Amino acid sequence: MADYLTLDYYLECVGDIETALAHFCSEQSTAQWKRVDYDEDFRPKYAAKVISLTIEGELPELSYPVRHFETGPIHACRVTIAHPHRNFGPKLPNLISAVCGEGAFFTPGVPVVKLLDIGFPEPYLNEFDGPKFGIDGIRDLLKAYNRPIFFGVVKPNIGLSPEHFAEIAGQSWLGGLDIAKDDEMLADVQWSTLEERSRVLGHARLRAERETGEPKVYLANITDEVDRLIEQHDIAVRNGANALLVNALPVGLSAVRMLAKHTTVPLIGHFPFIAAFSRMEKFGVHSKVMTKLQRLAGLDSIIMPGFGSRMMTPEEEVRENIEECLQDFGHIKRSLPVPGGSDSALTLESVYRKVGSIDFGFVPGRGIFGHPMGPKAGAASIRQAWEAIEKGVSLETYAERHEELKAMIEGAGEKK
Repeated sequence: MADYLTLDYYLECVGDIETALAHFCSEQSTAQWKRVDYDEDFRPKYAAKVISLTIEGELPELSYPVRHFETGPIHACRVTIAHPHRNFGPKLPNLISAVCGEGAFFTPGVPVVKLLDIGFPEPYLNEFDGPKFGIDGIRDLLKAYNRPIFFGVVKPNIGLSPEHFAEIAGQSWLGGLDIAKDDEMLADVQWSTLEERSRVLGHARLRAERETGEPKVYLANITDEVDRLIEQHDIAVRNGANALLVNALPVGLSAVRMLAKHTTVPLIGHFPFIAAFSRMEKFGVHSKVMTKLQRLAGLDSIIMPGFGSRMMTPEEEVRENIEECLQDFGHIKRSLPVPGGSDSALTLESVYRKVGSIDFGFVPGRGIFGHPMGPKAGAASIRQAWEAIEKGVSLETYAERHEELKAMIEGAGEKK
């Protein structure tokens, strides 16, 4: 199967299942009109084909009221399709066009479709570079090897001047934060240009490193029009940003791949737009497919919806996305998974236990920048929570001698 990708789909077929699946494979590969006076059949070399089918049962109606014109019984099916990658080559836009495009989502007799997974053979993976730094490179940059990596989203996310932003970020670094980051919505805007913000934050990062004796990272958001991405990369890095954030789906995975080849610092992806087509259980594309593709495109770290209830993501799905960052993927380096959403010192142990290792990023916002004693204390409370975990001591016990952690616990109690 070295010449094929494997595609796992959930499908709801109307009418005859074999006919519907024949259309489904044909539409995404060799669908053609027969030319007059030509005897030709390209299917043996180029056709997608079903290699596994499980019929889960007959349904009284479609899971979603998708418009369709076929009649007959409706069956829920799990299907694995082998698709020759010679049809599109090692090009992410073309791959996605084939397996998530017109052929897959506009097939007669298959009105409900969800792409659940993609399997890549080694020859195809070998065409991609993947992350330039990966988990090990990020750890080397921070000299942080025996714990999670502590991020923080500077808050308020919109409205701060570069100087005020730098002051808040600087305090969080002094408190023990590894990475202070732009919010994914904070762009190159008139009131906080990337040029000015990265310059001020670059100086603040160096001051924090001198004062703490620890490496620090300023994660600048360079999400922009594609023709400005390389320029934005160069501006931010020149001014002192030593990691870069990009909203992978809005700019496109091909743009991410371009940046990954160009970058001299770790490239970290955020998840805007992914929920728009992954959230429905039986329609669209599973979020872990996009996590896998982001890793393939070259993201060194992938921020994703986490375990908190605000993220509305099933725990199993969060775990699957984390596993996609960490599992063996040929020569492709591991990406640091960063499950986020409403976290603080109080949720760190829960996230750590659910991830099952120290190889993750922890990314509070309000948990640091909304701390009752300020961002320096907020960052300190995160580090103290980790110390308690390492020592096998409860947060309440450890907080008796650590006022920052104590204030976080007491503040949370007052809000209940």
